[in-house]
Amino acid sequence: MPPAEALPNAPEFTVTELSSALKRSVEDQFGHVRVRGEITGFRGPHSSGHCYFALKDESAKIEAVIWKGVHGRMRFKPQEGLEVIATGKLTTYPNSSKYQIVIEALEPAGIGALMALMEERKKKLAAEGLFDAARKQLLPWLPEVIGVVTSPTGAVIRDILHRLEDRFPRRVLVWPVKVQGEGSAEQVAAAIRGFNALPEDGPIPRPDVLIVARGGGSLEDLWSFNEEIVVRAAAESMIPLISAVGHETDVTLIDFAADKRAPTPTAAAEMAVPVRSELMLEVASLARRVGVCWQRGLESRRNELRAAARALPDATELLAIPRQRLDSAASTLPRALKTNTHVHFRRFAAASAKLTLGVLHAQIAQADHRLVVSSERLSLSSRALLHRRRERFETLDARFKASRVAYAQAKRQAISRERERAERLAERAGRALTTSISRLSARVDHAGQLLAALSYRSVLARGFALVRDEAGHPLHHAASIGPGATLSIEFADGAVAATAGAGRPAPAAAPATPKLARETKPAPSKRTPDPADQGNLF
Repeated sequence: MPPAEALPNAPEFTVTELSSALKRSVEDQFGHVRVRGEITGFRGPHSSGHCYFALKDESAKIEAVIWKGVHGRMRFKPQEGLEVIATGKLTTYPNSSKYQIVIEALEPAGIGALMALMEERKKKLAAEGLFDAARKQLLPWLPEVIGVVTSPTGAVIRDILHRLEDRFPRRVLVWPVKVQGEGSAEQVAAAIRGFNALPEDGPIPRPDVLIVARGGGSLEDLWSFNEEIVVRAAAESMIPLISAVGHETDVTLIDFAADKRAPTPTAAAEMAVPVRSELMLEVASLARRVGVCWQRGLESRRNELRAAARALPDATELLAIPRQRLDSAASTLPRALKTNTHVHFRRFAAASAKLTLGVLHAQIAQADHRLVVSSERLSLSSRALLHRRRERFETLDARFKASRVAYAQAKRQAISRERERAERLAERAGRALTTSISRLSARVDHAGQLLAALSYRSVLARGFALVRDEAGHPLHHAASIGPGATLSIEFADGAVAATAGAGRPAPAAAPATPKLARETKPAPSKRTPDPADQGNLF
């Protein structure tokens, strides 16, 4: 017989056991890592809200995943082609035998990545028309109320208030916000929209102009003003907005969406209001010029009046010729009246000779004929008009009935569809409620099992006992018990009182483990343990 082959000593693993062992090894070895690479294969969040993509460099690639809750809290969102530094932990995906990084934080890899992201976002917002010059509003010449969005503790607000006090004191409303760090972009956008939401005649006056200000800093410090939520809020503002973020060389995306960009917060205050002293000098100069012009105009008109008075002739000379014409007309008036009366009398006589009874009868007959013809034509036209109106009303009535039937049919179909939809939703709600109740019941059962496992009474049930002194404090060492001390020994089914003996041997050393006594014969309990007080084994 051929010799039997020796069996190997290596243990056998199932695929699941091997995958779990590899998963534990990878997670223990790489529990927290930072990886730099370029995002590839990112197509936006999955329908579940999770993000799946890969990080690559010149010669390698690693799969990456961001869970839904972490993605919602991220300040920088993943974008295709962006070089980033990812912080997370390595794990494996047993279903496809590959390893991946579960990302917990994401940040751009240096200033170059931030600039690239800023340029890409600038092109996107410019394509939407948020930076068009036609959308810009003119600043009010002298605003009554100025709204300032900035940090209340920085030097920016003090510079703005000091500059306004020097130039032209105005009422200032400050909306305190964070200008750097997580959540600052949301606060700035909420402040801009909050100022715009104030009513015109409310208890808090609505500002006539807004100033969004922040001191200088690095690109990372100013990044909150490059976020889309801030740029869109600035573009949607119905109140003219001045952007004063950073120094003159600093450029942020809110500068393009704002109605006016100021190089510094102090310059923004100068743009908002004019110089009061200069206005007063200008008004005084204009008042003097108006007075001089008025005096010159009055003197000029006085001279013109004097010249016109010297050029006018005497009233007697002006009325001499009209008076002569009046005398001549008065002398010829009686003869003209007699001649006019004679001419009219002759015309009346000629007309009366022609006016006979036959002519009158003929004219009356002709008028009667015209009246009859007109009445016949009116009757015919009224009947024709009535016929056309009746036909039109019949047509409209038929169309109305048809449309009413069609409308009723459409409404019945819509009601039927909504009823089916309501039934489907009710069925889904019932299934969801059943599933939710099952999950909550399982959680309650699990919590009960966990509570029972963590209770010290399970240790007492295995034959141990808990020793306390008169004050109820657990005793850890035998050396802490004096002769004749009153003790309370708690077992799984109750507690007994005991007195320490005086002749016991002295203990050698205090044990490092908790003081547990072996179970003895139970005695009637003098104290009922509080179920809520689980005590301490140590």
